[in-house]
Amino acid sequence: MEELLTRPAVQRVRDALREKGARHDVRALAETARTAQDAANALGCEVGAIVKSLVFAVGGKPVMALVAGDRMGDTEALPGVLGLDGRCKRADADMVREATGFTIGGVAPVGHATALPIAIDESLGRFEAIYAAAGHPHCVFQTTLAELQQMTGGTVSAAVAKA
Repeated sequence: MEELLTRPAVQRVRDALREKGARHDVRALAETARTAQDAANALGCEVGAIVKSLVFAVGGKPVMALVAGDRMGDTEALPGVLGLDGRCKRADADMVREATGFTIGGVAPVGHATALPIAIDESLGRFEAIYAAAGHPHCVFQTTLAELQQMTGGTVSAAVAKA
């Protein structure tokens, strides 16, 4: 599993975490963390403590919503939270890869290929520790809502997600 930590996408996340002063490094899991439920099972935590890094297109431009694993991104509210105009829809795999540099299943909230407007689900604050993908479906890192906001510069809002 240690060889996963040297893959370029994972290394990009590790570098971003170090650069931003994160308290935790990336860890490789024996089981997949491709979905929020998979990650929760592998980590032995509640699914809500998993950060889903969701990429949407608002007016054709990529944006990211960091949403608790037990919630859904609110596409109607997201443009307003980010101060943008335009229709919001789920980004396709090509847009996700181009905007973030990651493939679906390993999209991290940091280390993106391009700068993205980011909105963060306030409900992640329910948990002392939260876990986000780290560039590969078997890699995650631990953080907190406050640290995630500091590292991403994202806008924290209750409107980002719905139950």
